[in-house]
Amino acid sequence: MQIITAEELKSRIDAGEKLNLIDVREPYENAEFNIGGTLYPLGKIQSMQVDDLEELKNDEIICYCRSGNRSGQACLILDTLGFTNTKNLAGGMVNWMEKYS
Repeated sequence: MQIITAEELKSRIDAGEKLNLIDVREPYENAEFNIGGTLYPLGKIQSMQVDDLEELKNDEIICYCRSGNRSGQACLILDTLGFTNTKNLAGGMVNWMEKYS
C-alpha cells in the first residue's frame, strides 16, 4: 500500500485520468458526498468478496473512506489477496472536504 494525497488525486482527476477509485464507506456516506468512486463497503472486502475487483488486481486502485482508516484496512487486505498497486487517500473525505468544499 502506498499513500496518495488529496492534492495528488485532485490534480489527476482534474487532468481527466481514468482512475480506479474505490469508496469503502457505507452507502449512506457515499450518498452524502462522493468523488466519483465505486461504492465497495469495507465489510465486503473484509469477508473476501472481491470478485468484482479481480480484474484490477494488477492495476492501480485508490481506496478512500471518511478519514483514511477503513481505506487503509481495505488496502492491506487487498495487498494480502495479491493486489499489486493499492493506494490509500490520506485523510479521506474529511481532508478532501476541508481542501475542496
